[in-house]
Amino acid sequence: MANLKRRAEEAAPEKTNKKKRKSKFSAEDESLDTELGLNMLFSRMDNQLLADYLAQKIGRFGTDLSPVELSDITVSANAITDSTVFTEQRTLEKLPDFLGSFCKNPDSLAKASKKKGNPHSIIVTGAGLRAADIVRAVKKFASKEIAVAKLFAKHMKVDEQVKFLEKMRVSIVVGTPARALSLEGLHRVVVDASHIDQKKRGIMDMKDTMMPLAKFICRKEFQGRYTDEEKPLSLLFF
Repeated sequence: MANLKRRAEEAAPEKTNKKKRKSKFSAEDESLDTELGLNMLFSRMDNQLLADYLAQKIGRFGTDLSPVELSDITVSANAITDSTVFTEQRTLEKLPDFLGSFCKNPDSLAKASKKKGNPHSIIVTGAGLRAADIVRAVKKFASKEIAVAKLFAKHMKVDEQVKFLEKMRVSIVVGTPARALSLEGLHRVVVDASHIDQKKRGIMDMKDTMMPLAKFICRKEFQGRYTDEEKPLSLLFF
């Protein structure tokens, strides 16, 4: 009997630990709305929390990189625009409103530079089908003369992107555009962060999308402008 009691007592802490692990998993899982396809955490993260979250993901997936290489793709809190003031659900239907909330003149979202291939906004997403959905969601900012363009690297060769950009005036680009894109009129880079797929994964949950994202938003031509008061570039997480 004594042995049975001792074994029961020894087993009790293990059972408690399992409950704790289960509770932790449940708490993390509660932030995922599978019906809407959203990770609700991003709507509650300010710029510092987002910077910490990014650093955590980069550290997790960048184990093959040197400390210098990791620092080159690390984003500071000062570079990120706090978007917690936008309290609507971050569904595609609300994306135009989200963009307008962080634009001094929302009407300007439907306009474009006279210079071809010179967008005011880039929306970065992790999948081609998702890029197509985003393009449809922001079509209200397109017209006969101005395009909302899907430039997804896996679906469109760089030379094809270049030819397209040389011909069209563009307001918004969705995807991962080529370096040939003109950035003179760029005002904002928006990361499609809240969206999750059927496996509950977002753009920052997989190495093959997180690391290209980190490299893209840390491009040298972006880094200096995130904190430039004269010609600022907003880095937003939708």
